[in-house]
Amino acid sequence: MDGQGATADPQLQHFIEMESQKQRFQQLVHQMTEVCWEKCMDKPGPKLDSRTEICFVNCVERFIDTSQFILNRLEQTQRSRGSFSETMSD
Repeated sequence: MDGQGATADPQLQHFIEMESQKQRFQQLVHQMTEVCWEKCMDKPGPKLDSRTEICFVNCVERFIDTSQFILNRLEQTQRSRGSFSETMSD
C-alpha cells in the first residue's frame, strides 16, 4: 500500500461524513416520530382529528426547538472549553 490509507482520501472522508449525517438525521426523525406518536395518538383511525393534528404539530415543533437548544448548548460548551484550553496553554 502507499502508506496514506483509505481515510486520507478527502472524497471518501466527505462521503463518510455525509452518510453519518444522514444516519443521525434518520435516527432523529425516528425518535421524534416515536415520541410524538406516543404522546398524541390515542386511537389510530382512518383520519386525524384536529386535536391530534395540532398535538403532532406542537410536538414536532417542541422536539425541533429542544434539539436545536441542546445542539447550541453543546457548541457553546465546546467553544468555552476550547478557549479555556487556549488560555491554559499560554
